[in-house]
Amino acid sequence: MSIDVSIIIACYNEEGLLVDSVTEIENVMEQTKYTYELIFIDDCSQDRTRAIIQELVGSRSNASYLFHEKNVGRGGTVCEGIRMAQGKIAGFLDIDLEVHARYIPSLLQAIEKDGYDVSTAFRVYKIPSGPFMRHVLSVGYRKLVSYYLGTTEMDTETGFKFFNRERILPVLDSCRNKGWFWDTEVMVLSEKYGLKIKEIPCLFIRRANKVSTVNVIPDTIDYLKSLWGFKRHIDSLSIERKTKKSNGYQSRS
Repeated sequence: MSIDVSIIIACYNEEGLLVDSVTEIENVMEQTKYTYELIFIDDCSQDRTRAIIQELVGSRSNASYLFHEKNVGRGGTVCEGIRMAQGKIAGFLDIDLEVHARYIPSLLQAIEKDGYDVSTAFRVYKIPSGPFMRHVLSVGYRKLVSYYLGTTEMDTETGFKFFNRERILPVLDSCRNKGWFWDTEVMVLSEKYGLKIKEIPCLFIRRANKVSTVNVIPDTIDYLKSLWGFKRHIDSLSIERKTKKSNGYQSRS
């Protein structure tokens, strides 16, 4: 049986929410016409995540898993999953479901029906979520990336992205960062390679019981260093500059 969609579930210490979140994803996908597979990749969790993954995969014919021997990072984990994928469309969503799985069909249709190569969630907040300074930094980061790298202003950091697998593979070959900055890389490079991108507004609801691992000052400094290095990397690739019109970018609507 051919597979339409591959969903990569990157895991790190997810024992408290993994089962419920997978159930939510399956409930959504079972209401669609798409055949799908779940690819679990654990990035060296320290809790019971691996045991839970084995239980989930053992009871499903459309699921597989891979366990890392050493921590790779979210970006590297997702890249690995896309390369393993058998679906024509491959993507991932953060397993905390702060952007809910109900938006998956909209992102899939943007690729299948509307001909986009990349579809991604643009996070919509009823009110700024989390500390105000983090919200300001997030908005400022989008503007900085757009200005510094000469791209469309996008919500690059959202953990909810799907791709035409065949079209995204050459872009992945140009990505270097294996951590959180990978999200910036893959979106910016997708635009510069001329892929058609669609951002879809999706409600973001922060989980009250989630413990944030963000350290604002150190993480901001790390992102700025990565951004500077990425700019040099882009320049070395000599990628032909694309306009919004020619690459088919569509803003939120």
